[in-house]
Amino acid sequence: MSSSANIYVDNGSYDKLLSYLMGLDQSQLEEFKLCLQSPQLLLENFRKIPWANLKAIDPINLLCLLSEYFSEKQMWEVTLSIFENMNLTSLCMEIGATMNEMEQALGPQDPNQEAAEMPEEEKVHRRRYRERMKAKILMMWDNMPWPEDHIYLRNVTEKEHDELKSLLYPNRTGAQPQTIILEGIAGVGKTTLAMKAMLHWAEGFLFQQRFSYVFFISCHKVKDMKDTTFAGLLSWDWPDSQVPIEELMSHPERLLFVIDGFEEMDMPSNLDNSPPCTDWYQQLPVNRILFYLLKKELVPMATLLITTKEYRTKDLKKLLLNPWFVQILGFTEGDREEYFIRYFGDQKKAKKVLYWVRKNETLFYFCSAPLVCWTVCSCLKRQMVRNPHFQISTQTTTSLYVHFFSSLFATAEVSLSEQNWPGQWSALCSLAAEGMWFRNFTFTKEDLKHKCLEAHLIGSLLRLNILRKVNDCEECVTFTHQSFQVFLGAMFYVLWGTKGSIGGPAKHEEMRVLLNNALVDRNFYWNQMALFFFGLLKRSLIRELEDTLCCKVGQRIMDELLEWAEELKSYDIVLNRFEFLHFFSCLYETQEENFVRQILSHLLEADINIFGNQQLQVSSFCLKHCRSLSKLRLSVTSSILQTELTFSVETLEPHSKIYQWQDICSVFCNGHVSELDLSNSKLNTSSMKKLCYELRNPRCKLRKLTLTHLNLSSNNLGVPVSTMIFKTLRHSACNLQYLWLESCGLTPLVCRHLFVELSRNSSVSFLSLGDNDLSGMKGLQGPSGMSTSSLKELSLEKCNLSAAIYQDLALHVSSTQRTTRLCLGFNPLQDDGVRLLCAALTHPECALERLVLWFCQLGAPSCRYLSEALLKNKSLTHLNLRRNKLRDEGVKFLCKALSHPDCSLQNLDLSDCSFTADGCQELANALRHNHNMKILDIRNNDVQDNGVKHLCEVLQDPYCELNTLGLEKCNLTPACCQHLSSVLTSSKSLINLNLLENDLEPSGVSILWKALKKSMCKLQKLGLKKELYDLVKVELEELQERGSFLRVKYKWDFNDLEDKWWW
Repeated sequence: MSSSANIYVDNGSYDKLLSYLMGLDQSQLEEFKLCLQSPQLLLENFRKIPWANLKAIDPINLLCLLSEYFSEKQMWEVTLSIFENMNLTSLCMEIGATMNEMEQALGPQDPNQEAAEMPEEEKVHRRRYRERMKAKILMMWDNMPWPEDHIYLRNVTEKEHDELKSLLYPNRTGAQPQTIILEGIAGVGKTTLAMKAMLHWAEGFLFQQRFSYVFFISCHKVKDMKDTTFAGLLSWDWPDSQVPIEELMSHPERLLFVIDGFEEMDMPSNLDNSPPCTDWYQQLPVNRILFYLLKKELVPMATLLITTKEYRTKDLKKLLLNPWFVQILGFTEGDREEYFIRYFGDQKKAKKVLYWVRKNETLFYFCSAPLVCWTVCSCLKRQMVRNPHFQISTQTTTSLYVHFFSSLFATAEVSLSEQNWPGQWSALCSLAAEGMWFRNFTFTKEDLKHKCLEAHLIGSLLRLNILRKVNDCEECVTFTHQSFQVFLGAMFYVLWGTKGSIGGPAKHEEMRVLLNNALVDRNFYWNQMALFFFGLLKRSLIRELEDTLCCKVGQRIMDELLEWAEELKSYDIVLNRFEFLHFFSCLYETQEENFVRQILSHLLEADINIFGNQQLQVSSFCLKHCRSLSKLRLSVTSSILQTELTFSVETLEPHSKIYQWQDICSVFCNGHVSELDLSNSKLNTSSMKKLCYELRNPRCKLRKLTLTHLNLSSNNLGVPVSTMIFKTLRHSACNLQYLWLESCGLTPLVCRHLFVELSRNSSVSFLSLGDNDLSGMKGLQGPSGMSTSSLKELSLEKCNLSAAIYQDLALHVSSTQRTTRLCLGFNPLQDDGVRLLCAALTHPECALERLVLWFCQLGAPSCRYLSEALLKNKSLTHLNLRRNKLRDEGVKFLCKALSHPDCSLQNLDLSDCSFTADGCQELANALRHNHNMKILDIRNNDVQDNGVKHLCEVLQDPYCELNTLGLEKCNLTPACCQHLSSVLTSSKSLINLNLLENDLEPSGVSILWKALKKSMCKLQKLGLKKELYDLVKVELEELQERGSFLRVKYKWDFNDLEDKWWW
């Protein structure tokens, strides 16, 4: 039995490693990232991970990043090394030990060995039902036609068992989901996998201890059934129709319902207003019974396994309770490569074909379905045999499908006269199109007769594997793969004739509705239908349709399309979310440049998101023909231009990335574009160099360049490219405001040039130079100085700054009133550097509001300097001293300034600063006199219950204005909860309280909850460990129903996005 399903669920090595990373708290995760920057803890000859990529990443993306830099074995070794450095002893023991598989044993169980106490009658019921379902599934599989030369990649293997088990035992926590949805495009193996789950249960391989009965319900089979009962529906597959309903109802938790093909079901009307249904014997329409089953009203404790095409996922989400979605990906990239190699039998030839398919992203995506792989391979192999000089590079997705059909019918024996062919093709394509309009993919004998399709043609289509018989519907047929129906449906609109497929509007009116729908809708099949339609306009393909397939093609199609395009001028295409990229993809598919030039002559405005190679290719093809375009928003949001655009002989061709990007940039000089929006674009050195070159061209007509945010991080910028980019900042149309140059390998000399350019530019207000080695930099000021710069926010995080630079920073801060935010985190600033900075903070011209000094090797002396500065400075409101060993002595120094009523500081981060309850005593004393402090974070300090007690005493003061208190991982116990409870009922200001990673136990939470339920409690957000949060989840929902604003979080988030960036 072949398996095409590739599930996006990984219970192996990566999944286990991810569980360890996700188990780290916020502080530990940050320390893990810092250790990744330490060469002593890593392997020899490793590639450095840019800090820009690492610093804000979550555990899931961190694992993906690690996999880019290390092999699987190295990832485990690096993780173990870092955990050892972090003194996470128990985790190190787990990682070092062999991981025992917690899932069900792989070996088959005898389904006849039931529990001894089970009545004999139940044993007989189950045995007979298993035998019946095994026979049914095997018959369905045997009747499923496959092409003779199709390649089967694998049979029932250990991997397949793992895939099936992962469906019903996927959660790492041990919880078993009760509603699982298998979603994916047509043909990737959703139904196959569901059938195998049923078969392996019937054969005794899987789920014996979990499910007594498994029911397989085909939505296609039951959708046209007469009204029935739920019990009646179950009796269809029972050996003697005598369903043991009482046995089923007595153990509903041991039932699994496999519901296959949800996309074929129609949503019943007024479902939300109908009363709940729990009666198994109530007579109802079948679709309503199934929806009651899906809503967990008929059998609330049963498990559901549902298959659906992805476009019906939204409908399912509205119905289901806590669904768990599993994406079925079909063939992996490795599977596709293996298929091509085995089909062609020539590795060199197969890899050449596969290289072309990969470049065609749409077709490569289609090839995740095994039958599309067969279609592509069989078509190309036939053409290579017929024409040894066949050029694969000239193929489009549409041309491949045209060649596939024409090559099949060139040798097929079909008893049709030549004059009958055009009418039969038109009838077949009309059937396909009508099915697309009504989402009908199965056709009855009456449907074929209604379209006047002859039996000779249907027989040939079945023999050629274009159509296949439907297992559970007598005399019904379906297209072997849905892409065949989509292609033929599109072909209907290029064939001669005026009658539409659905009997109402004329064909050209139907075509307009199709295009309007496809170009504002993200439905994959409508989009593909529009793509095929445009692709069929290619002149060489029209000739092939007429000559080989004896089709009659309409004469006015292109004229009608040009009329449709002209109407777009009166349609606000940007406001109505017109899919420009899909429109461009359709035009690219035609390969008819004159036609593309005509149809785009009316386009005045475009909004393009480039997120892959194909988007770059189609955009470059179309934009150069947009001669009337005046406004262009271009957003490069992926890594497509992050990879180097090379100039090797192999890539110097019209399809190379550099030429495609050049074509896009040429629009600024060769057309009429006056407004260009490049917001949120992420360009690399080569692409930015080309852009700058075109912007400086005298023919450039740009009057407005919206480039407010430019992120060039993680690119190795050289001196020439950097200089060109910096000079572009002077462009009269440039209004750049935010510039990221993190991890760019910038040298001190390049940075000095940058600061000179910034002094000449009035728009850049934010600059981040993080993770560039500026240790040799002598100073910030260029020849003209920085005093005229509009820079307000400057981040020099992890730049290995020298002592000399701090003197210049101090001078800059004291000489301009523009700079309000400065980040020097992750630098060896030490106490002497702070002393120099603090001299600037006392200057009357200093306007600094936020200062970030995290992980800067600071000690108590730094706090003394900062305290003295705070007594004189009236602008600084935010101070971040996280991860510095300040200890109690340092906190005491700080509190000398904090205790003054006129101290302006509002937000103080002292997390992970190695102080104790004594430090809390100092903070409490200071807060008694200071009513400006709003946010205090002291997480990851060993303050214990006594420290919290000191703070609680002052928090009950009616004049205390503190609204956020961070006490995460402070070694607190239930003993502190009574003090916190008193605060919760008395404080008028406290709205956020973080108690994560403290062992408060249920008893402590119970004390807190009594206070939280009281009306005088003002708290809006509370951080609790996951297991403690679960204890109060139900009561929290009740509180919220009564109007409470309280949220309980087991992961802390930020109220202020600016705080998230700067802290």
